[in-house]
Amino acid sequence: MARALAEAGLDAVYSYAGRTRSPVEQPLPTRIGGFGGVAGLAKFLKDEAVTHVIDATHPFAAGMSRNALAASTRARVPLIALERPAWQEAPGDRWLRAGDFEAAAALLPGDGSGAFLAIGRQNVGAFLGIDHAWLLRFAEVASHPLPGATLIVSRGPFTVSGDTELMRRHDIRHLVVKNSGGRAAEAKLIAARELGIRVIMVERPALPPRRAAATPSEVMDWLHRETERGV
Repeated sequence: MARALAEAGLDAVYSYAGRTRSPVEQPLPTRIGGFGGVAGLAKFLKDEAVTHVIDATHPFAAGMSRNALAASTRARVPLIALERPAWQEAPGDRWLRAGDFEAAAALLPGDGSGAFLAIGRQNVGAFLGIDHAWLLRFAEVASHPLPGATLIVSRGPFTVSGDTELMRRHDIRHLVVKNSGGRAAEAKLIAARELGIRVIMVERPALPPRRAAATPSEVMDWLHRETERGV
């Protein structure tokens, strides 16, 4: 999305929440850190004369998305969400669906078998005290509350062959994953399908109704249409 905006020569700013120490560099002016809630973001939109907001946050960053929608409404600035389509179960998959991380933890047998938590470092607390040989994969080094877990520091996109080898090496029997969608993180699901591994799929949090697009090109089309109407 940032590349499309930059190539179109649009005056845009890219905002990071600041949770990652070494964020990916973007081809746009970048700011890092929060805005101070809905009121702070609405003030920023007005002070900077922002005319459009693109909510390109992670599908599980529900608080940020709700704040962006509320602030855009308050500031009377149109918003569109760039939302990756959710993953869909395919033939050969062994999925169990969970509404949240606590529900996902309750679906694990706690029998000491290998379990791959591919859910990000902020969500592992729900699995504390459950008896499994945990495998974690984070984008950067971080502490975590699962004593004895194996931590792999690696940033995607990942490959099917690489994730297949990883799960075989650690004798993984359960994969816990957020339904983030997208191609960059899909390899682990394909690997689990080929290996017959059970997947516990945490569903996305519910969000208020909003305009959404699945690809950057759809967002660009919306921007051009809005501009033509004089917004």
